[in-house]
Amino acid sequence: MQKNEAMLVTKQGFQAVGLVWSGTLADAEAGGIRAVIATMQERLPEIEHVLHPDKLLGLSYMNVEGGFTHYAVVEVEQVERIPAGMRIVTLPTLTYAKCEHKKGQHIDTSYSNIFAWIEEQGYKLHKGDVDHFEQYPMQQDPYDADPEFLIMIPVETPPDV
Repeated sequence: MQKNEAMLVTKQGFQAVGLVWSGTLADAEAGGIRAVIATMQERLPEIEHVLHPDKLLGLSYMNVEGGFTHYAVVEVEQVERIPAGMRIVTLPTLTYAKCEHKKGQHIDTSYSNIFAWIEEQGYKLHKGDVDHFEQYPMQQDPYDADPEFLIMIPVETPPDV
């Protein structure tokens, strides 16, 4: 049985720059996001003031009827200019339930496990801002059928946590 250890982390608010993709889950499964990630890896040198060039962030917003918007971005210290076709996204300080998805694991199971952990702990999903957040090694092949990444789901914690 697949086990994903989960924990709470607080990430300070940040700005990020990168590419945006919108579509359905079927479009994503057909490789739409993978192509955007590959383009983002190629275009990384165009972005100034990158804080963690070894980390690609995938921010997903369930804000499209029947689909979602995904930002493939890197965190930046400041924004002086945005490269052509790219966008800036700003996230506030949030608390996340975090777990590692490792090679050889099933992605659906990793997500089921973290959502079950959130419920077991009595946390509520944070509404607004980002729906979920993935952090990939920048050099990972976006077409790898067995990727490794961090899953971060924003949650509301009770006041005594």
